Amino acid sequence: MMMRSSLFLCLLFCLALSQTAYSQRRVRLKGADNLYGSVKDGQRYDRLIGNVVFVQNKTTIYCDSAHFFKGENRIEAFGKIHITEGDSIDVTSRGLSYDGNEKIAHLRKQVVFTKKGLATLYTDYLDYYRNQNEARYFNGGKLVDSTNVLTSKKGYYDINTNMASFKSDVVGVNESYTMKSDTLQYSSKTKIIYFREYTTITDKEGGVAVYENGFYDTNKKLSSLYYGEIETPSYKIKGEKYFLNDLQKTYKARGNVVMTSKEENMIIYGDVGDYDRLKGITKVYGHAYLAKVTDKDDTLFLSADTLVSIESPDPLKKKLLAYNHVKIFKTDLRGKADSLVYMAHDSTLYFFNDPVLWTDENQMTADSIRMLISNKTIDRIFLIDNSFVVSQDSLAHYNQIKGRKMIAYFEDKAIHHVDVEGNGESVYFALQEMKKEGDQTPKVVMMGMNKIICSNMKINFKAGKVNNISFYIQPDASFIPPTELKAEDQKLRGFVWRQKEKPERSDVVPKK
Repeated sequence: MMMRSSLFLCLLFCLALSQTAYSQRRVRLKGADNLYGSVKDGQRYDRLIGNVVFVQNKTTIYCDSAHFFKGENRIEAFGKIHITEGDSIDVTSRGLSYDGNEKIAHLRKQVVFTKKGLATLYTDYLDYYRNQNEARYFNGGKLVDSTNVLTSKKGYYDINTNMASFKSDVVGVNESYTMKSDTLQYSSKTKIIYFREYTTITDKEGGVAVYENGFYDTNKKLSSLYYGEIETPSYKIKGEKYFLNDLQKTYKARGNVVMTSKEENMIIYGDVGDYDRLKGITKVYGHAYLAKVTDKDDTLFLSADTLVSIESPDPLKKKLLAYNHVKIFKTDLRGKADSLVYMAHDSTLYFFNDPVLWTDENQMTADSIRMLISNKTIDRIFLIDNSFVVSQDSLAHYNQIKGRKMIAYFEDKAIHHVDVEGNGESVYFALQEMKKEGDQTPKVVMMGMNKIICSNMKINFKAGKVNNISFYIQPDASFIPPTELKAEDQKLRGFVWRQKEKPERSDVVPKK
């Protein structure tokens, strides 16, 4: 008897659960001003007019009129439609087809779907899947919250995660920028945008950026992005990864960084790039070097531990800094220094801390060196304090010019003449070709050495080599024949031959 009672109670419990589940699936008519019974295609339905209200679980549907297919658990609603679900979802539209079994609402015309306190979705075509808690639009839509406005052809909104996904012709707008993409995702709760395809961002200051993927926190204005390009009015910056702070206007690029200066026709490469937009300063380091096109046939390469570009609306303040282990390579110029400054307004390079330059066969050293570039080629080189110009002749002798200050003038990419101003000294070996009868090749013989001391002098060059010297203000000149020439007479005080330091292209441009 006890067993039968238990089975009966169990059966009643199961029936109760089944009834509860059934009632949860059914759409109930809560009220209407008028109800008329009708038949369509052999199927009975209720035609409801005026202040119509339906209820299913926590969902309430309001409308002006409706066709209620009770047997199919389906509603066709018309007029002003209003749906509420709990205290978080609010939807309005002008047309509705609702399947109560599948809990799918097909909303049409002037649809406004709101997740209260987070975001509102506007469209004319929206399907709301209540079981999945997902709203989908497929013929154009717009999501609006306190920070952003995002539009696209297709998209969906996940109510549980508050994540919106956008597809096809995506456009995002806020107070700082406009973005365009094919695919984006956006969390209306965290205000974070996730880039899933190449996205173009244009800010209010004219900067343009293109990123492949990553995220952007629109509240904190922080980004972590991958594979893209940032373009300002003056520069383009590319890298593998970016860390951006729009509040502080600081931008960091990491991995194969390439920065292009539009105005200077110059490209800077490195492992790391940091850009401070407020200060107008860009720093590139880690295998850093630059390439500057000087004419159609030649490029100047420069490497250093760190390269710094300084932007300014004042042309006199625009400059490029290079410091620690500076090296230069060009077909007609090589160089080394500890630091360098390039002034954009007059195309002048300043070399500091033990600088040395090589042009053709000539080595130039001084405490500091200044090089003026005109029409994309070397115009003049200024050697300041302890200046030295040295070249080696065919017999390995060193022709030397020394002075307090020197100015080297160039024509057709070669030294034309050098003016020495103050404390001038010169050592120059006289060579002569000797050819005996029957010799195919003339023999070069050193005839002696000219040693000159003169405050000011001018050294003329031909084909990159010393041709003749002009002296001013009481020169002290002597000619020493080979038989009387001593080793200590052949080098001026301070002479150092630094040919082994002369950089090759591979020393300046790192191999990838």
